[in-house]
Amino acid sequence: MNELLSSDLSILLLEPSQTQRRIISNELQEEGIQNIECVDTLAAAIESLNSSKPDLVISALYLPDGDALTLLQHIHTVLADHQLPFMLISSETRRPQLEAFKQSGVVAILPKPFNKTHLGKALNATLDILSPEELELDLYDIQELRILVVDDSRLARNHIRRVLNNLGASRVSEAEHGAQALTILQDTMFDLIITDYNMPEVNGQELAEAIRNSNEHNHVPILMVSSEANETHLANIAQSGVNALCDKPFEPQVVKQLIYQLLEQN
Repeated sequence: MNELLSSDLSILLLEPSQTQRRIISNELQEEGIQNIECVDTLAAAIESLNSSKPDLVISALYLPDGDALTLLQHIHTVLADHQLPFMLISSETRRPQLEAFKQSGVVAILPKPFNKTHLGKALNATLDILSPEELELDLYDIQELRILVVDDSRLARNHIRRVLNNLGASRVSEAEHGAQALTILQDTMFDLIITDYNMPEVNGQELAEAIRNSNEHNHVPILMVSSEANETHLANIAQSGVNALCDKPFEPQVVKQLIYQLLEQN
């Protein structure tokens, strides 16, 4: 497979502000991207998506006829078979307004204004999803690696599974929360556990503590995915026996590096 470049991407940009559309388009063009379709309403975006499928959808949060979450839900339901990468660009900083996007498997959430580093990382995450590259390990066969993904969000699990599949991992099991994961672990061994933090019944921290107190699974590396930003909170998570922490959105390159470190250097 030929390597996909940023310049190869086709992008649908949904931004109601003419000024912001021009700014974002200019930034994309500086990255070599020329195939950019700009629309300014939710209705126009849905009409465009129903007729053609871009490589990436970029949207502002607040729209004159709705919001980006409605568009994302349309992509995840009506256009689910296409698995379109989605990027949010917003000046919104309140966690409740952004949490649904973090839990739904977007490739990036960029601030307004964003810099070239922000945009470059987001485009690289998109390319990693569209142009898979198998992870090479010395101590494991990535295709035989047994991975348990624990997350109460189906969309988040789908995104994590897609990233793992793109790395070459095909033996991926899922649990909807920590309690279900503990039940699965009674009968099945895994080489790696990837878990969310915020879950009902048994959260990620409690799951990690239970695993570390288990005779059968206490050696298994645990990668925790969390949208939490509080340093004290993250410190408490680390004390539960988690081997590595990863932010949401779940960035393929970061995940690739963390998995390599956990399995090759653990």
